[in-house]
Amino acid sequence: MIKSKVQKFVDGCVEAGIAQGLWSEKLRGKYSVEIPKHKGQGDFSTNFAMVAAGIEKRNPRELATQFIECAGSEGDLVERLEIAGPGFVNVFLNPSVWATVIEPICTQDTSFGPPPVNEKKRVLVEFVSANPTGPLSVGHGRNAILGDAIARLLESVGHDVHREYYFNDAGRQMRVLGQSTKARYCELLGKPADFPEDGYQGEYIYDIARSMVEESGDALCDGELDVFKKKAQEAIFADIDATLKRIDIRFDSYFNEHTLYETGQIEDVVKCLRSQGLVYEKDDATWFKTSELGLEQDRVIIKSSGEPTYRLPDIAYHREKFRRDFSWMINVFGSDHIATVPDVLAGVRALGYDDSLITVVLYQFVTLLRDGKQVKMSTRKATFVTVDELVDEVGGDALRFFFLMRKPDSQLEFDLDLAKKQNQENPVYYVQYAHARLCSIGREAMEQKIEHKDADLSLLTEPEEYALLKIMADYPQLVSGAAEDLAPHRIIFYLMELAGQFHSFYNKHKVLGDDAELCRARLSLCAAVKVVIRNGLNLLGIQAPERM
Repeated sequence: MIKSKVQKFVDGCVEAGIAQGLWSEKLRGKYSVEIPKHKGQGDFSTNFAMVAAGIEKRNPRELATQFIECAGSEGDLVERLEIAGPGFVNVFLNPSVWATVIEPICTQDTSFGPPPVNEKKRVLVEFVSANPTGPLSVGHGRNAILGDAIARLLESVGHDVHREYYFNDAGRQMRVLGQSTKARYCELLGKPADFPEDGYQGEYIYDIARSMVEESGDALCDGELDVFKKKAQEAIFADIDATLKRIDIRFDSYFNEHTLYETGQIEDVVKCLRSQGLVYEKDDATWFKTSELGLEQDRVIIKSSGEPTYRLPDIAYHREKFRRDFSWMINVFGSDHIATVPDVLAGVRALGYDDSLITVVLYQFVTLLRDGKQVKMSTRKATFVTVDELVDEVGGDALRFFFLMRKPDSQLEFDLDLAKKQNQENPVYYVQYAHARLCSIGREAMEQKIEHKDADLSLLTEPEEYALLKIMADYPQLVSGAAEDLAPHRIIFYLMELAGQFHSFYNKHKVLGDDAELCRARLSLCAAVKVVIRNGLNLLGIQAPERM
């Protein structure tokens, strides 16, 4: 919005200098226009003179002076230009410019947001991908919310987004799941039960076993392990699917790991790597020679037991992603994948694919706090808190908001007590209450039959009003940047800042006051703030309540 106008103004000054022979064409697109970090440094600042000094081998302040001369009469947009420090040019806008953000916000309404990207991509976002060995835990919850928010952001800027769940239905963990279920089945029937040492515990295994007893009696005691594995897998995934639907997360496809084995793709990957001299046998295991691909050491891809490690099916799976013609592949993984990611990417390169098209978002795990103390969790022992339990306790909106409050690579402490508070200490309540308060103002204005169309926006001159206008003007660019960097936490920070600024404005200035024209102008301002808060919350899948 405003920034694009300033960028156009700066570009015009640069082009004028090129036409006058003051500097070369090489400077086009090399400089930036940014919002200064400190007050008093203008509304925007450009580093043009600093960049030009390095390229042109000239004094930056001299170049800054010439830049200002090229601006001439700044017109309605710019009030003045100032040289700061070694050669930055600070741009001060005419105060009336900021109010121009209101009209497009209110007119575009639900469609107000970032412009579409120049290059639309076909994007695959793989997220959750939890093993079907138990209910979704807190860590899976962060993955689910983060992946969904990334997908929503990418869609908001025009990308064609495909959501996929990689279904780990092969390998050792599934065998242990089957053994655990069979042991509980036999136990319930009073028969000898050999529970695996590292088996899956928890009432949910008993529940599956009970359903099998009810359906088949004792007929399965001598049954194949696959029967128990299949039943447990189906029951657990049905539970996972119900949880995801409950928090409004959907997938376009599910990719089953076992298909990689059934179609021979695992063997084919090994064959392709071996043909390049990148596979060898040692200690009865099969090794991938990643040391020849820029990594520190080689890795086992098939154990001495004949069972592949995670790396091998992951390489085959990523080859399938490329074969489906996605131009950008995003994986949302827990930080425990940090050691395997470089090896998988090396495998992708070795198979002849461009691994730069793969972006891996690694997130840190979650610590739950209750009464200021950490809640202890263990998946194997089933002493974990499930996503369903979290939703029951704090609600879906708080779940999403709190999971997105930190950068993915930052440790997340989820304060259960804070998330349940119905006051402004709770950040999600703080933002949602701002929206509800804005809706209340709108309803009251309607009751008083006060219209704000064609209001005189030049009356918005208070510092708190300017602050709101400036924050709203940044929304489209903020969303574009968050989408490009896969950083949904920036939307949370933005909404908290906007809500905080609105609360400050509301506590200091009366909207429905005695001055009719000022009242109409402030109603227009409030209408725009409401649109931006609602759009920002909806972008992340969080409700914007009209009453609280």
